[in-house]
Amino acid sequence: MQLLQLLALLASLISAGMMAGLFTGFSYAVMPGIKILDDKAWVATMQQINKVIINGWFMPAFLGSVLFTAAATALTWASSNRAALPWAVVALALALVMFIGTMAVNVPLNDRLADAGDPDAIVDIAALRERVEAKWIAWNTVRGVASLGSLLALGWALFVHGRAAG
Repeated sequence: MQLLQLLALLASLISAGMMAGLFTGFSYAVMPGIKILDDKAWVATMQQINKVIINGWFMPAFLGSVLFTAAATALTWASSNRAALPWAVVALALALVMFIGTMAVNVPLNDRLADAGDPDAIVDIAALRERVEAKWIAWNTVRGVASLGSLLALGWALFVHGRAAG
């Protein structure tokens, strides 16, 4: 049981780290970098990013950050070594904030951009950007902070787990 708990905590840490890196990288580099683009280029860029992001790196990390953390929390709860349980619960809550925020806010905004079609054919592309950009950035910051918090909680959970086991 201790080995499974440790492996689940490690898998959680890795996937949370990947998500924290992605979302915070968007906050401090990608979105400020594309902010200078005109409306047509901005929409086209976001449409392309949203197409390529669904890949073999993103999906396992995105889903894994929740599923591995849920498994780590359950295994910690079921273990005789529950020292890391509060930190695993915090990490899971923050992973759920990231996941739910993505599914409830960012994905629908991405869908709105995709549904608008070819940027050359969008009648009021400035209005589309105005409806999407600020909200997308705000919620990306929320999921970046949540992922980073989850990563930190998992790191501490691993530390506490190791101290209690050793």
